[in-house]
Amino acid sequence: MEAHLFGPLTLEHLAQQAQLSAYHYARLFTAHMGRSPMAHLRGRRLLAAARRLLDQPQRSLLHLALDCGFESPEAFSRAFKRQFGVAPGRFRRGFSLTPLEGQFPMSLPESVQPQVALLPDRQTLPAFTVAGYARDFDESNKADIPQLWSRLLAQLPFEGQLPSWNSYGVVSCVSAENGSLRYLAGVAVQADAPLPPGFERLHIAAARYAVFRITLGGGGIHLQIKAAMAKIWGELLPASGLRVAAGPDFERYDGRQALDQAGAVIEFLVPVEA
Repeated sequence: MEAHLFGPLTLEHLAQQAQLSAYHYARLFTAHMGRSPMAHLRGRRLLAAARRLLDQPQRSLLHLALDCGFESPEAFSRAFKRQFGVAPGRFRRGFSLTPLEGQFPMSLPESVQPQVALLPDRQTLPAFTVAGYARDFDESNKADIPQLWSRLLAQLPFEGQLPSWNSYGVVSCVSAENGSLRYLAGVAVQADAPLPPGFERLHIAAARYAVFRITLGGGGIHLQIKAAMAKIWGELLPASGLRVAAGPDFERYDGRQALDQAGAVIEFLVPVEA
């Protein structure tokens, strides 16, 4: 990216350079950097544009916008203000650049780091159906995911729910462009079961999975899950040599122990190619 910052880069081209599928590349990149590849690219372009604003005070916004890959000064100004909270003209008149450097790393206190391990055997599951509350999330609102679980637990049990302790946090419709996703907090149900109002049904095809065991350390769950996902997508999966297959990945809870207790276990299943 840095060598071709203002070139016609696409997600597919970047993934090809890494010899990965676009989906797999985007998940790995987001785990490492805390934002999607294209969001990172836009941010780096805008940071370079900010430097040019200061270094070339006589250059017009029109020429600067075109040089930086934007179709118009208006599009450039909107993107610049979203990124830095100030219009390009105000920035040029004295806004400090120093606080804008950095990659917004995903960092967490050591006290909330869970233990994460890839189990040695792959697991093949038949097709099944889950149902529950679902919502679209991105980096701005992922902290609201636990609210779906609170709503779900208030509805259990219900007619059509399968007699199992398992519940599922299913990730689907992941956008390789901006890292947004659809998350469903649900339980296994009969395929044609009537559902409570507001529930969404999701059919998961038969697949072969890599299984990651996440052992929680007690306390806040959301930050530990976030740390575990970063380790799985950013370290363990790349080191495993496994190739991610199409299909949802999901957290699986067996309900045997409260998740806010130290030692509670969550399994995270990722579909992989044979």
